[in-house]
Amino acid sequence: MNEARAILGDVVTRLFTERVTRELRQSAEAGTWPDALWAAVEENGLTLPLVPEAQGGAGSTWSDAHVVVSAAGRHAVPLPLTETIVAAWLLAGAGLEVPAGPLTLAPAQRDDDLRLSSADGGFRLDGTARRVPWGGVAGHVVVAAAVGGRTMVARAVAGSFRVAPDRNLAGEPRDTLFFDGTPVSAAPAGGGVPADAVWQYGALARAAQMAGGVDAILKLATRYATERRQFGKPIGAYQAIQQNLAVLAGHAAAADIAAAHAFRAADRGDAAFEIGVAKVRTGEAAGITASIAHQVHGALGFTYEHDLQFVTRRLWSWRAEFGGEGWWASSLGRDVALWGADALWPTLTAR
Repeated sequence: MNEARAILGDVVTRLFTERVTRELRQSAEAGTWPDALWAAVEENGLTLPLVPEAQGGAGSTWSDAHVVVSAAGRHAVPLPLTETIVAAWLLAGAGLEVPAGPLTLAPAQRDDDLRLSSADGGFRLDGTARRVPWGGVAGHVVVAAAVGGRTMVARAVAGSFRVAPDRNLAGEPRDTLFFDGTPVSAAPAGGGVPADAVWQYGALARAAQMAGGVDAILKLATRYATERRQFGKPIGAYQAIQQNLAVLAGHAAAADIAAAHAFRAADRGDAAFEIGVAKVRTGEAAGITASIAHQVHGALGFTYEHDLQFVTRRLWSWRAEFGGEGWWASSLGRDVALWGADALWPTLTAR
């Protein structure tokens, strides 16, 4: 990690450690928007790492953004921070204004059909987007869609479409949005941006968040195993607990490496394969490690007053968003089959 990235990591960690408290998470799940936290995030430039400096951003790389996204997962930040980072990148690449405030992405489901069409000298959006992260909270919804053989990026302002509110297991808004001839600002996407950019880069963000979350529960479980005593000694002294923690640590390391590698691939260009690998590996890690962490903590970890469940409920939710392991594994399998047997090893090692 270079010096600038290390400084960014320190800033993010300090901010989230001080401000993302248990009480704030509970309040957010009760429906209160954490406006002071959002203001602090914007003031520190954490929403625009991928936006060029000429457009008001930091002009950083995906690898820099990885520091912010993984920290958001590690601290179970109750904000659409990762969605805003990706949405702002799409808008900036298309030359569209990046508005202040929270942004989100649509569609979040693979089989949702959003249709962007030109009309009356502008563009309109039709269709339904289900379980959009923070769809009813964000000030703007950013959409990527194919129009006439090219990828277009569109921005719909809140209030111009109908919202049916819902939440995921973690209490985060996952709303259904109804677009009916909704007027939008639209422009051709930046070079190399695929029509399913929302799906791909949404999965990329979730992979890093899950890797951060897995790291957090490793620390929680390890600390609890040293503090909780049974039969006169810490439970971490028992071989069964040690074995489980070792398994947890292995998955945490693998998840972190997979997510970081996918972000580096995003800096190089086409990262679809690495994103798929990261989403599969971090999703698998999320399921296994959450189970181990709750076994280590026992009933205590499920109580609403304990920090563990704030992370594990998010891991269980994020695992299914922007494609679960099954969908991405099937996609990867089809890609590998197209390479052919002779190309498999050279292609993998070249990445």
